Amino acid sequence: MGIMATVAAIIGHRTAPDVARQMNRKTRKTRRLVLASLLAAPLAPALAQFRVEVSGVGLTQLPIAIAPFRGEAQAPQKIGAIVRADLERSGQFRSIDASGVTLDETARPDLSQWRQKGADSLAAGSVTQLADGRYDVRFRLWDVVRGQDLGGQSYNVTVGDLRLAAHRISDFIYQKLTGDRGIFSTRLAYITKAGSHYTLWVADADGENAQPALSSPEPIISPAWAPGGTQLAYVSFESRKPVVYVQDILSGKRRLIANFRGSNSAPAWAPDGRTLAVTLSRDGGSQLYTISANGGNPNRLTQNPSIDTEPCYSPDGGSIYFVSDRGGSPQIYRMPSRGGGATRVTFTGSYNVSPAISPDGRWLAYIQREGGAFKLQLMDLSGGTVNSITDTTFDEHPSFAPNSRLIVYATKEQGRDVLMTTTLDGKIKARLAGKGGDIREPSWGPFQR
Repeated sequence: MGIMATVAAIIGHRTAPDVARQMNRKTRKTRRLVLASLLAAPLAPALAQFRVEVSGVGLTQLPIAIAPFRGEAQAPQKIGAIVRADLERSGQFRSIDASGVTLDETARPDLSQWRQKGADSLAAGSVTQLADGRYDVRFRLWDVVRGQDLGGQSYNVTVGDLRLAAHRISDFIYQKLTGDRGIFSTRLAYITKAGSHYTLWVADADGENAQPALSSPEPIISPAWAPGGTQLAYVSFESRKPVVYVQDILSGKRRLIANFRGSNSAPAWAPDGRTLAVTLSRDGGSQLYTISANGGNPNRLTQNPSIDTEPCYSPDGGSIYFVSDRGGSPQIYRMPSRGGGATRVTFTGSYNVSPAISPDGRWLAYIQREGGAFKLQLMDLSGGTVNSITDTTFDEHPSFAPNSRLIVYATKEQGRDVLMTTTLDGKIKARLAGKGGDIREPSWGPFQR
């Protein structure tokens, strides 16, 4: 089985050095399917910030002008630039040049001039430092075509929350103009390896403002957000074997969930946040179990001689999608979340792994091996149509944005390990590229409750 969680599922009792040696041999053959794929060039924690580069042209993009925010030149963050980058990365917007314009939220702009520039909407605002050191951030959105004031917002934030204020402005604009909820104030989790050190990071949805949630000299894999967005489950090799933990993001406190004989891996949250599906080898081969989010005795779901791993829940909690080699090669199956008969879902290609279901339940993203290439696929679950939506060849670990409109995944581009986001049609991609080193296993957090 060619995935990190699968490797953790089958290594069982072996020590970390033994695992590393075996995985290094396999990596030379498969390039990306084992833990040794984390062993790339060093990445210092200071370089964990990303640079966003957007490429591609969508079929329908809304032209919007984001005027430079009054006072942002003296502020630590350029609010207008962050908002503009957010909207472009979504694939739904095209920026109209507003450089050199002096506007703020109190101005009554000449909308006819912006119509001539080709803008359908206009946002303007201000950033003012207050006496107590906080910043007052305000903005207003205009419908240029209809000549309507669409409203605005204001925030009093610390310097550390200026980026969050910008992302919330982006969320407001996105929802007003598309009708869908914006995802810019949500968060990403991902993993890096720096020298002999592994770090689990939590970052803004654009990859910036990364903060370490866990550092370890042993591998960390398979981060998974709890539905409430305040906890992460992951697998750590601190005990020289794969063990599942759940960690509170704010406090850093964590609890042990699964440390049974053999391998404990591939945690996936049920939509209610009270249960995790995991892969355990405690009774022999790697099989699927459910376990309370507080730990305890697991309940076995599958019983067969195949390897069953990488579970993920449907949004309604009624089904679990997973990877199994029960048919002779790794394919994706679906079964009731309480266990029972499994139905095969993927039929195109002989090797399909890493399933992810969109929060709206419409789409299945996964990785397919085509020859020696690993490519991101997207299946319409209502009709079974499958499309390959990337042109890279080392894709892995897709994860949907909480509004189901974007997918983040890890890949290689021009020999570099990078994170990418893509629209569902594959037409707009944004590279979230570290300045060096290995960046792996992204997980897109949910909307905050």
